Amino acid sequence: MPKQQQTKDKTSSESSMGKITEGEPVNALVEQFIGRTGARGEVTQAKVKVLDGRNKGRSMRRNIKGPVKVGDLITLRETEIEARRIKGGKGRSV
Repeated sequence: MPKQQQTKDKTSSESSMGKITEGEPVNALVEQFIGRTGARGEVTQAKVKVLDGRNKGRSMRRNIKGPVKVGDLITLRETEIEARRIKGGKGRSV
């Protein structure tokens, strides 16, 4: 009689690896600009306030690609990860 192979359920092992789950898209309001980032300055870093979802009312730093101005409403896929601070800034002479 041949021995049967045991197979693992891949769906349960993927969820236990600490993957951030994506829920419903969440709206956020652009409050303030922090600066430009990216290799060519094509990304804007801004402070946004989450309007609904699990982190409602939380103010966080996000990178936004494309044209955006203060007061715009943007849609976030997730609200768990915050963008890194832009290096440089104050005290730097040109």
